[in-house]
Amino acid sequence: MQDCLFCKIIAGEIPSNKVYEDDLCYAFYDIDPQAPTHFLVIPKQHIQSVAAVDETNSAIVAHCFEVIAKVTKELGLDSFRVVSNIGEQAGQSVFHLHFHVLAGRDMTWPPG
Repeated sequence: MQDCLFCKIIAGEIPSNKVYEDDLCYAFYDIDPQAPTHFLVIPKQHIQSVAAVDETNSAIVAHCFEVIAKVTKELGLDSFRVVSNIGEQAGQSVFHLHFHVLAGRDMTWPPG
């Protein structure tokens, strides 16, 4: 999508601090970290949110979770939280599916 911030990051039009990249997804550190370790994993295919996941794109989403497992192991993270906000009321500000991976501090419950 032309106006999508994350599509522009994937295209290299906006700089980011890359953590990981392959043919299907891209991971980069959050510019406003909410934990000592905070990175995002996004599919390269524009999918609006978890609410738009279906049989045509679910394999890409599964791959994103494989990447989360791989990167967290490489970073030596034994404990972490994965968050995806869906819709404005839930706090989604960029309407491109993304998974926040947060680690390095105690996570409170309930969140929010």
